[in-house]
Amino acid sequence: MAHTLYVASLFLFLTKVSTGQRVVSVQRGPLYRARGYPVSISCNVTGHEGPSEQHFQWSVYLPTAPGREVQIVSTRDAGFSYTVYAQRVRSRDIYVERVQGNSVLFHISKLQMKDAGEYECHTPNTDSKYHGSYSARVNLTVIPDTLTATSTSQTLSKKEGDPLELTCEASKATAQHTHLSVTWYLMQKGGSQATQIISLSKDFTLIPGPSYAERFTASDVRLDKLGVSTFRLSVGRLQPSDEGQLFCEATEWIQDPDESWTLITRKQSDQTTLRIQPAAKDFEVSLTVESMSDEGKPLELFCLVEGSSWDLQLQGFWFLNGSEIARMDADGVLNLKKDYQVRSSQGQLQVSKLKPEAFSLKIFSVGPEDAGAYSCAVAEVTRTQRGSWQVLQRKQSPVSQVHLREPAARSVVVSTKPQAVWEADTLTLVCKAGGAETPLSVSWWYVPQNQTKPKLVASMGQDGTVQLGTSSGDPGYHRNTRLEKVDWATFRLEITSTMVTDSGTYECRVSERLWNGATDRHWTQKIPVTIKSLNSSLQVNLMSRQPQVKLSNTFALSCIIRVGYPDLKLPFTVTWWFQPATSQVFHQLVRITHNGSVDWGDLLPQFHKKTKVSQTSSHSQLLIHDAAEDDTGVYQCEVKVYDRNSLGTSDLARASSISHSLKIDISLPESKLRVKSSSQAQEIAINSNADIKCTILSRSPGNLQLAVIWYFSPISTNASWLRILEMDQTNVIKYGDEFHTPQRKQKFHPEKVSPDLFLLHILSVEDSDQGRYHCAVEEWFLSTSGTWQKIGGQRSGLTELKLRPTGSKVHVSKVNWTGIATEHQEVSINCSLQSSGSSAALYSVAWYWNRETAGSQMLVHLQHDGLLEYSKEGRRRHLHCYRSSPTNFVLELQQVEMEDAGLYWCMVAEWQLDGHPGKWINRASDESQRMALRVLPSESTLPARICSSALLIHFLVICPLVMFTLLLISLFCLCWKARKLSKLSLSTQKEKALWVNMKGAGGWTAVRKEATEEDEVN
Repeated sequence: MAHTLYVASLFLFLTKVSTGQRVVSVQRGPLYRARGYPVSISCNVTGHEGPSEQHFQWSVYLPTAPGREVQIVSTRDAGFSYTVYAQRVRSRDIYVERVQGNSVLFHISKLQMKDAGEYECHTPNTDSKYHGSYSARVNLTVIPDTLTATSTSQTLSKKEGDPLELTCEASKATAQHTHLSVTWYLMQKGGSQATQIISLSKDFTLIPGPSYAERFTASDVRLDKLGVSTFRLSVGRLQPSDEGQLFCEATEWIQDPDESWTLITRKQSDQTTLRIQPAAKDFEVSLTVESMSDEGKPLELFCLVEGSSWDLQLQGFWFLNGSEIARMDADGVLNLKKDYQVRSSQGQLQVSKLKPEAFSLKIFSVGPEDAGAYSCAVAEVTRTQRGSWQVLQRKQSPVSQVHLREPAARSVVVSTKPQAVWEADTLTLVCKAGGAETPLSVSWWYVPQNQTKPKLVASMGQDGTVQLGTSSGDPGYHRNTRLEKVDWATFRLEITSTMVTDSGTYECRVSERLWNGATDRHWTQKIPVTIKSLNSSLQVNLMSRQPQVKLSNTFALSCIIRVGYPDLKLPFTVTWWFQPATSQVFHQLVRITHNGSVDWGDLLPQFHKKTKVSQTSSHSQLLIHDAAEDDTGVYQCEVKVYDRNSLGTSDLARASSISHSLKIDISLPESKLRVKSSSQAQEIAINSNADIKCTILSRSPGNLQLAVIWYFSPISTNASWLRILEMDQTNVIKYGDEFHTPQRKQKFHPEKVSPDLFLLHILSVEDSDQGRYHCAVEEWFLSTSGTWQKIGGQRSGLTELKLRPTGSKVHVSKVNWTGIATEHQEVSINCSLQSSGSSAALYSVAWYWNRETAGSQMLVHLQHDGLLEYSKEGRRRHLHCYRSSPTNFVLELQQVEMEDAGLYWCMVAEWQLDGHPGKWINRASDESQRMALRVLPSESTLPARICSSALLIHFLVICPLVMFTLLLISLFCLCWKARKLSKLSLSTQKEKALWVNMKGAGGWTAVRKEATEEDEVN
């Protein structure tokens, strides 16, 4: 029994080993490749777990340090490369090509000798445990390029049918066992790609090119190996298509250990220029023409080349009565005799080459000078090296005679053609006489309505002289009048651009002069003619099936033109007018002229790029795309009919009519956006990736753009929805305030999979990412003025994201706490764990703050590795977060302000190692109760009150300055006044002394002495 259990256990162990084992394999080695050429090494992995797309890392162990790994390139890490390979990786000289999710190719575009070594392909682990092989190695040896291919550079001139032999020397000095293949190529003149003639493959098989297969089978093209390194190309009979540049190409091949052959070097020889002169071909020339022709009728002669089955270059020559009249060379250049040049320029003569073997001479109106003996000649030519034509052979056709018939006589009768016409049409009256052919004269007379006296319109004598009526002041005739003789007895009168006043009775008088000189004989015939007015039957109607148009839709305006003279096809113009809703004046929108030209108005530029104009003889349509609010208003169309013969000389319309007004209103379209509203739940493993879908079931028609906004609400909080990110209508991504950190931007990113499917990718889902997600989709329209207008929006159903239980639990104390602090004090808020948890776990704490006027926001995040992350850099001096004990976290608020009041709470997350050293994942998290903090204003002191009052500070500073300034001014005034009084007193004493002196000379000495003594005292 014990033995049986042992065997069963061993079988289960072997079964487990045989399944789910990772195997990494590379291309078998060793590999030999030449310097300067590329190399590609394959690597694939099987039996792995995790995602289907695996990452690969390539390293090399150089012969100089076989034990040292040198990192080259990685599909996962752009900074994986060592410095020695970084530049080559950036320049794509070394790169990795992914073939499948589990298979790649490692490329080196241009090998260097120092690239030799042992290359290792490593796949990072994605399995639940290490099991199997994670890397494989292959040895690469870089060998010198010893291949040479030489051929003499020369220019050969051969004739068609000559033989040709060219040799090529191809050799190698590679130490390894390799094979050579040699191929001869032809590069034709003007060609972009060489044509393969014949090749000797690496397994010594002769393979002709596709265009030389038949000639190879007929042994006309050969490739022989002479000796060890000489290869000879032999062509038995050269053809014109062989002309061009010939060269040989040698390729060296090596067989890898997997028995596949790989190209390692390739060389081309110098070119040989080969020119081939074609051989002349025999042919015959014939001339085809009708022997009899009527004068004034067309005549065409054909010169045909017969008996030629080759593509020849031919010149054609034409002769009349033995003299050359025209020639055309192989390039189609025409050379005519001088008088025939004049006839050709007037459109009376045409010489052409209908096809390579057929020339044509056509005379559109034969005259007596064209009768005679015609012949043609054809010459085969070839172009010389100087570019001129060289005649190889020339053949002449037999001579053919061309005669003119005499005109036959016919009997005629007198007839008239009555008809009623419209205004601006041409009135045609035909008068035809019968009997024997004799010289006749004719005159046309016109009797206006309500009159009896006839007036001469026009007359024609027997010699063809035409005379118009003399009463040119009467518009009823003589204006736009033409009289012509159709044949000897038929006369036609045409009055173009008729008017209503041309109505009346017309009379034709035919006269014949007798041979005996007697009086002329006359015949007359009358016909009544009525000219109808154009305005009488012109009607214009404006229609639209959509007077109410939604924004961005397309609407059509149809101008229906109804006339009673559709067969006339008179030229007309249609002018579209538009009166905007904000204006009282009509502006020209567009004008479509009779010749189809479109003239846009200058005041309405918004219509030019979005309006399609179409017009027929009875209908004009405006198709206006992308309707905007500026298109609201009243539309009209106006039709003007013109006289065909007066266009260019007069802009006066014969008839005009304008349609009724049609109002078009542009309104916003009703949004037909529907987003999938069903709710769903996802349960995934921790640290795996998650995708949240936003599916659009239907959209509004038109050129509308979508904006998608993603929201998140944590499960453990009752907070409002947090905006993760927004992809607006211009595809610009904007992250919300709570998700604006670099870590959050790397974790959450959107993707537009299709026009109807958007995804939110969440990388490495943690416990804090659990919650409810939904998207809000908005439709936006870009108006012609460049502003965006929102059409509508819808929200999707909720997607609840949960993590599979991991066994870890974090419990944060839920004790209620309310704090009261005075302004400018310090406050400490505690966040405690109910238990210390696992010793192998680390913890992070994030502190949040909510205020009614500011909303919720994160203040500071103490990460599991001890790093502090502040939501705003300015908070670093105001906040301090630390862990005071294994179960207690503290948030210190320094210098509390009044605006710091609000609700505070913490969220603690547990982090544990996940297989790899240094790879920590969030296993669980919990948050505390909301803790309220009230901030009271501090008691104000006298200095504080003074400092808090700006007016008081200004008074205490400015008032002393003003008083000190007034004191200085007062002292200055007192000094100035004292000095002035002193000077005034001295002046008074001098005046007294002067008066004493005037009383007597005897007293002058005593007074002067007394004044002097007073001065000394002063």
